[in-house]
Amino acid sequence: MARPLVGVYTNLTSKIEQHVLLPAVFTAPIRPDIVHDVHTNMAKNKRQAYAVSKFAGHQTSAESWGTGRAVSRIPRVAGGGTHRSGQGAFGNMCRGGRMFAPTKTWRRWHRKTNLNLRRYAVASALAATAVPALVMARGHRIEGVPEIPLIVDNKVVDSIDKTKAAVALLKAIGAAADVEKAKDSVSIRPGKGKWRNRRYISRRGPLVVYKEKGPVERAFRNLPGVELAAVTRLNLLQLAPGGHLGRFVIWTKDAVEHLDSVFGTYRKSSEQKTGYNLPRSMLSNADINRIINSNEVQSKLRAKVPQTRVHKHRRNPLKNLGFMLKLNPYAKAARRAVLLAAESRQKKRAEILEAKRKGTKPAAAPKARKVVRNTKFTAQLLSK
Repeated sequence: MARPLVGVYTNLTSKIEQHVLLPAVFTAPIRPDIVHDVHTNMAKNKRQAYAVSKFAGHQTSAESWGTGRAVSRIPRVAGGGTHRSGQGAFGNMCRGGRMFAPTKTWRRWHRKTNLNLRRYAVASALAATAVPALVMARGHRIEGVPEIPLIVDNKVVDSIDKTKAAVALLKAIGAAADVEKAKDSVSIRPGKGKWRNRRYISRRGPLVVYKEKGPVERAFRNLPGVELAAVTRLNLLQLAPGGHLGRFVIWTKDAVEHLDSVFGTYRKSSEQKTGYNLPRSMLSNADINRIINSNEVQSKLRAKVPQTRVHKHRRNPLKNLGFMLKLNPYAKAARRAVLLAAESRQKKRAEILEAKRKGTKPAAAPKARKVVRNTKFTAQLLSK
C-alpha cells in the first residue's frame, strides 16, 4: 500500500492529530474506459421520453393533384381564396408538414449495466479521488488543501448545523476556493434548455461523504456546487461527473472507516455486497519498458541476430545489361552483333568520305553469297 495512513482534522486549526488506515478501495485499479462506459449508460437512465404529436403535419385534407398539371405529386391543400390552398402538405420537405421519422415515446431510452461493472467503476472513481493530480486535472481548486483524501473528524462535522459554520469549516481546511469556483461559474445555459426549467448551469464543487444523516445535510446543501452522499449509497454520477475521474471529496472519519466494510479488502470480501471482492490490477507494475529491460527478462532472451537486408529491386532490362542477361542470355550476342554492325557502318562511311576527298571511287563491298533454299528438303524436315 503506497500510503498506509491518512491524517484526520479534529478542529478548525488545520492540525492533524489523528490518523486512520487508508481503505483498500483507494488502491483499486483506475480504469477510465470502464468509468466512461458505465457513466454513459447510467446517465441515460434518468431521461424522460419525448415525442412529437402523432397528428402533427397531417391535420389537413390534402390530396395529390396527380400527373398532368406540371407540378409535383406531393399532396396539396384543397380549397381556394387563401395562400394555403394549393400548398404542399404532409411531406417533411413541406412547410407545415411532418418531420422525417417522427420521434416516438417507445424509443429505448434506458440502458442496463452489469452490477459487477458498476461496482468496478465506483471503485475506480474512488481510487481516483485519492490522486491529487487527477483531482487538479479535473479542475478542482485544491491548492490550499493540505492532504488528499481529505478527512474530517465526526465531532467537527456533527457540530455544524448552519451554513455559516460549514463555510468556516471549508475555509479552515482549504476547500473554500473550490466552492468559490463553483459559485463564480453560475451562468445561463446556452440553447433552448434555458426555457425548460434548467436555466442556470455551474461547475461541480466538493462532494461531502458521511455515514449517517444529521445536521451536516442541512448545513452544506445550500452551498453552490457542494453535493452530499452517504457512504453506503455512493453514486458514480457524483464520483465522476461527466465520466471524468478525480472528484474532490471531503470524507468524515466514520465514512472512511466504513469503506472497508462496504467494498472489502484484498484479504476479505465485502460485508454488504454479497460475494464481492475488490478488482485487482492485471499488472502489479505497469511500466512495461522497465519490465522488458530488467535483468531477469534480458538474461533469458536470445542474442540479437544481425540481419542483412537484401534489396530485391527490379531493374529495367532495357537499360541494365546485367539484368537483361539474366532474363535473356542471348542478349549479349545480339548486343555484340549490333555493335559490330555499327562499327562496320562507321568504317564504311569513313572510307566513302576519304574516297570523296581524294576524288577516287570507293571500293565496292563484297556481295553477299546467295543462299539457295532446298524447299523439298525443308518440307521433308517439317513432315517428320
